[in-house]
Amino acid sequence: MKILEINVFHYRKGGSEAVYFSVSDLLREHGDKVINFALKWKENLPSAQSKYFPESKETRKGILRPIKNIVGYFYNHEAAKKLEELIEVEKPEIAQIHLIWGQITGSILPVLKRHHIPIVFTIHEYRIVCPAYTFRNGKGKVCEQCKGKYFYKCIQNKCCKDSYALSAMMAAEQYLRNWYTSPSKYADGIIYVSNFAKSKLEQYMPALKNRPNTVLYNLTDNFKSKDAITKKNDKYFLFFGRLSYEKGIKTLITAFKETALCRLKIAGTGPLETELKEFVKNNKMDNVEFLGYQSGKPLQDLVSGAYFIMVPSEWYENNPMTIIEGYAEGVPAIGAEIGGIPEIIDNGRTGYLFESGNKKELAEFVRKANELDDNTYLDFCRNALTFAKEHFDRKKYYPRLMNFFQEVKDKYDLQ
Repeated sequence: MKILEINVFHYRKGGSEAVYFSVSDLLREHGDKVINFALKWKENLPSAQSKYFPESKETRKGILRPIKNIVGYFYNHEAAKKLEELIEVEKPEIAQIHLIWGQITGSILPVLKRHHIPIVFTIHEYRIVCPAYTFRNGKGKVCEQCKGKYFYKCIQNKCCKDSYALSAMMAAEQYLRNWYTSPSKYADGIIYVSNFAKSKLEQYMPALKNRPNTVLYNLTDNFKSKDAITKKNDKYFLFFGRLSYEKGIKTLITAFKETALCRLKIAGTGPLETELKEFVKNNKMDNVEFLGYQSGKPLQDLVSGAYFIMVPSEWYENNPMTIIEGYAEGVPAIGAEIGGIPEIIDNGRTGYLFESGNKKELAEFVRKANELDDNTYLDFCRNALTFAKEHFDRKKYYPRLMNFFQEVKDKYDLQ
């Protein structure tokens, strides 16, 4: 099958990009033709289709760049034009869309329809029903006031970076999109990466219930052998990802202030980095270490060597790759009981769940984990690895994905 894989970024910026690349690689391994479409970024990886990539907000040139960026946030004319050129050359049979809103935009959806290409959306976040995409307001609290249609609430609550202007822009884009390029109109199939996400999107956009859909947890590539799982002499808890409020990183560091005998390593960068480092320095926290951005083998070694993976999210986390990649290495997790996290942490078997934002309870679970005897800890590790093989194995993922693609395509052809 010839499959068009669409995403804003063609480099590994976050979890959704990890899935975009993993799926592309998986399809190629099975002999499918993959056609990539993304924006131009200086960090992009090589692509045979890169000449068709439209300019991004960072690569646009000229004195009109600010105006083009604003217009392009709502409707990207160049993306529509470039995609049309790519389709005429490659003639894909189906399109899988990962992230497009506010960058590639819904401008490409009518193009796909004109060329009779079925559209499958993979839901990595909640932008379809929430202008700020995280179900969080400007004060960092979980918020569902928009209810999928009252987007002016985003402005009232300053949901985007606590800014009226940015929130107004996001709310306006959401209104415009729902009128002209709503996924409820253009989606021929939906892939959810958690049951939680499915329930939320169908709650606030009920029309999606009528579209073919499936739940496919994110996939991972390699699994550690059970025989290679051993006790950890160098005990450290690991957080890796974006250093931002919704990730709960501030709560995590505050909890480790109360557990001075436990070590925390932090791999990643983000808007809170300076503030967090100042907090650690001012509180003389020798048990917290910042490692900066990590990727590839250095990151894999960090994950493999970790005692527990920490996922202290304070938003409706969907299907976090941090847990998936940790489990594949036989590393259990401590995660917030929010969003899709409880679906993949079996409390007391593959890790622990704590109340999101509750630093006291988090500190208690860190201490409890640190005091596990070797046999109990190794049971956690084996359980995590078994869970990963059952739910995240790419060998099982491929037939499920292709069966769904075929279901969508068959239904589309009958229309």
